[in-house]
Amino acid sequence: MDDVEVRELRYFRAVAEELNFSRAAERLGMAQPPLSRAIRLLERRLGAQLFERTSRHVALTPAGEVLFTESAKALDAVATAVRRTRRAAQQPPALVVTVRPGVAAGLLRRIADGHPDPVEIRISGFGEQPAMLRDGRADVALLGCPGDHGDLDVEVLFTEPRVAALPSGHELAGRSALSCADFAGRPTPSWPEASAADRAYWSGQDATGGPVTPGPQVHDSAELLQAVARGQAIALLPASVAECDQRADVVYRPVVDATRYALALAWPAAARDLRIARFVRTAIEFSEARPRPSAVPAG
Repeated sequence: MDDVEVRELRYFRAVAEELNFSRAAERLGMAQPPLSRAIRLLERRLGAQLFERTSRHVALTPAGEVLFTESAKALDAVATAVRRTRRAAQQPPALVVTVRPGVAAGLLRRIADGHPDPVEIRISGFGEQPAMLRDGRADVALLGCPGDHGDLDVEVLFTEPRVAALPSGHELAGRSALSCADFAGRPTPSWPEASAADRAYWSGQDATGGPVTPGPQVHDSAELLQAVARGQAIALLPASVAECDQRADVVYRPVVDATRYALALAWPAAARDLRIARFVRTAIEFSEARPRPSAVPAG
């Protein structure tokens, strides 16, 4: 069997996603006849029919379904190889570290300032960091509340308490301390692309096992606190975030049984880049020297 070309896999995926040869050809910026010929040639090379075709209908065959799944992995691997090769050609190549906006980003900048190697910081959204490590867009990620990332190495830098953020005047604000059970049935902010475990953690229901009551979607701590201030939700957040964002319309109270917040560095388990090891050492030294937030911030 002849080798399958990357170009052919891209053609195949365009047709598989559109299930229409005309739309796929337009998307690829080519005429339909050469696209149809390319797909027929791919089928001959593979010895398998990939699409069921009628005058009104295009559908993937079982063999096409398999190629659709496997081709995504192959194209991702090619894209990752290209990114890493191009970055390796930079002189000197910068270590790319990704982090979400907020307090962690400020911490990462201070770590980078004390690191001897060039560091490029890329701000990313909730849950994007593991994918950036896997596809070569980043070398290291600073992760909050790391979960099970089997193909990544993880080094926890520190843990800290979490506190409840409540609207001023909320019925729970008069208590000196709360428990996760106090969050039951109350809306908590929703993070895009959060897993079920993430949702349970950020609502405190990982401690109670109860259902999560979703509130407004947020993308960073600023949006989260705005939702709290408007009375749309109550929230659990790291004590360090509360210490850095004191405001008149939000009060903070300790939550005695909340799972602690963990901040960690992660990187691909197969990485052999000595710059990553040096950066991890710098981050550990910095985190050991930093002051710890109090469990009960003012407010």
